Amino acid sequence: MADPKFPPAPDWQPETLLVHGGTLRSGFGELSEAMFLTQSFVYDTAEQAERRFKDEEPGYIYSRFSNPTVAMFEERVRLLEGAEAARATATGMAAVTASLMCYLKTGDHIVASRALFGSCRYVIEELCPRFGIAATLIDGRDLDAWKQAMRPNTRMVFFETPANPTLELVDIKAVCQIAHDHGALAVVDNVFATPMLQRPMALGADVVVYSATKHMDGQGRCLGGAILSSHQFMKDHLAVFLRQTGPAISPFNAWVMLKSLETMPLRVRAQCEGAAIVADALTASPAVSSVLYPGLPSFPQKDLVARQMLGHGQVVTFFLHGGKPAAFRFLNALKLIKISNNLGDAKSLITHPTTTTHQRLTDVARAELGITPGMLRLSVGLESPIDLLADLNAGLAAAS
Repeated sequence: MADPKFPPAPDWQPETLLVHGGTLRSGFGELSEAMFLTQSFVYDTAEQAERRFKDEEPGYIYSRFSNPTVAMFEERVRLLEGAEAARATATGMAAVTASLMCYLKTGDHIVASRALFGSCRYVIEELCPRFGIAATLIDGRDLDAWKQAMRPNTRMVFFETPANPTLELVDIKAVCQIAHDHGALAVVDNVFATPMLQRPMALGADVVVYSATKHMDGQGRCLGGAILSSHQFMKDHLAVFLRQTGPAISPFNAWVMLKSLETMPLRVRAQCEGAAIVADALTASPAVSSVLYPGLPSFPQKDLVARQMLGHGQVVTFFLHGGKPAAFRFLNALKLIKISNNLGDAKSLITHPTTTTHQRLTDVARAELGITPGMLRLSVGLESPIDLLADLNAGLAAAS
């Protein structure tokens, strides 16, 4: 009962919800949402403190548990996603880890798509088994592989779609149904698509996780994460885990992201438009062996894109002839696009997955995923496509 009772939101469109949804104003009537930088809260009486700790009276106790600024950020994300409940975390990986570890226990089994961000693979492959949680990685594109991997003790499935960095898609609706048929929960990492381009809960997902560091901030400033779920999952599993283990987001970071959400639809739309232009141009270069982008006619899962996505995203993955040497020559020739392992930023960012985000994987694991030394992952920002293409052409010339 710690969080405030937000009034029901009007039937607004997502863009409007991201400007006005979940706003709490103090007695001062401030226009911009207030930032409550406080560790703890005070009580009028000892009796009130006792009631707060017994959850008999709504109100705040400690910012590790809940905070007014954080609550506004959570409510705005909840409204956008259409979820029953939401909680913010310090990072995206804190969101992923908490959503799994609050529910799974020794003797349980989890099935996950093998096409995952490197840190997510670590949680599935290395962290879960330490606590007696068996894990199976499969080709997430193959529905039969999901069915065959399910066991009587399978309690959860986990996948990201589009995947990092291969942009592989998982059929959300079909895999969630497979999970539910076996009594398991489906957890979806929706960071690449954002809530603007894909709504996993509408397709059957039980829990959706985000790295708010990416598009929700979108300007390279703060770390954060978000978990969306049902009231029941929050009450029975997640809330107490977050309260006791403490992966709390800073109220300052929550305030920054709260304000960034106001412009997220504009940024995502512009980034998608720029990415489409860049993807088309890269396909025409003789230095490029192939391009992966959900908006290209050549994308291998274009039918699934049409079924479950509202847009094509801002990430373009492409492969250069000449492997790692060509990729490094390309990267070192860039002047505008920055070498960075982040994505979803106002600035265009590029990374070499083999030596950065997925360097911990074995050569065999990278080969299974199609992550080759010539692969580059480009997150298109808000710059003019004219300038981006000029910079990319300089890189392609160096790579050749």
